[in-house]
Amino acid sequence: MLEQVGMPGLIVILFMAVMAFIVIWPATTICRRLGFSPLLGVFAVVPLANLILLWYVALSPWPRVGTAPRSV
Repeated sequence: MLEQVGMPGLIVILFMAVMAFIVIWPATTICRRLGFSPLLGVFAVVPLANLILLWYVALSPWPRVGTAPRSV
């Protein structure tokens, strides 16, 4: 299979992998800091699933967010 890809194809595959990493890594970091599973960050590169992920994170209660003490 790799014999048929050629050099331009490998460059495109490498570029897509780098771009996916650039999107997935911050998304997994955000999900982990909010208390969600970091695996949800993978949905950031799936069309339409990324919008569902944003709505899920925005509208669900965040497990790690507590009540901050108020100063007067």
